[in-house]
Amino acid sequence: MARADLDKNPTEVSSMFDAVGARYDLTNTIMTGGLDAYWRRRVTRRLDPLPGERVLDLAAGTAISTAALAAGGAWCVACDFSRGMLHAGAHREVPKVCGDGMALPFADGVFDAVTITWGLRNIQDPEAGLRELARVTKPGGRLTVAEFSTPGNRLLARVYKDVVLAALPAVARAAASNPEAYVYLAESIRAWPDQEELARIITAAGWADCGWQNLTGGIAAMHSAVKPG
Repeated sequence: MARADLDKNPTEVSSMFDAVGARYDLTNTIMTGGLDAYWRRRVTRRLDPLPGERVLDLAAGTAISTAALAAGGAWCVACDFSRGMLHAGAHREVPKVCGDGMALPFADGVFDAVTITWGLRNIQDPEAGLRELARVTKPGGRLTVAEFSTPGNRLLARVYKDVVLAALPAVARAAASNPEAYVYLAESIRAWPDQEELARIITAAGWADCGWQNLTGGIAAMHSAVKPG
């Protein structure tokens, strides 16, 4: 079964996601207890895409988040480096582009808003990905990053990392088309920086006014920033 290591070789990560695309949405719903839909709603409200705006949804996977962003009338494009994931979302009527987050196939300053949900930690160089997102965003444009994070409560943090994440591969064996991929996903969540450190990375990549809101006690977090200009 395809899986990737934490060095995040792009070819390995892309192949791994190709292998989980067919049942990815269902598996996410099962493994989050339905929280994935709630988190998508929060991201959409936070980014607040307006009718007529151009929005990039990077690491869009099956484009389920892109469709939610586009529901209010914005023009939203799904970009992902896994063709298998995009193919799994072929029934969603939004534009789809296969592209590398560290070398986006878009011109400078074309988007009013950009977002990456549950995907930044899968980019080999997250700061490079954030710089690319800044490059393709208009001055004054908005960024929202949603990622798994670190609960502020120590007991919740321990239960989450030592129990929930430890159980992830076992749950995946019952639901996922490639359970081995979820070993990598659990490892990547454990290795991911906390809210404050991610804010520093976003700022270092050229974004301004970065702040965050915790989701579900800090199991996940939304970071928001703007492009100076």
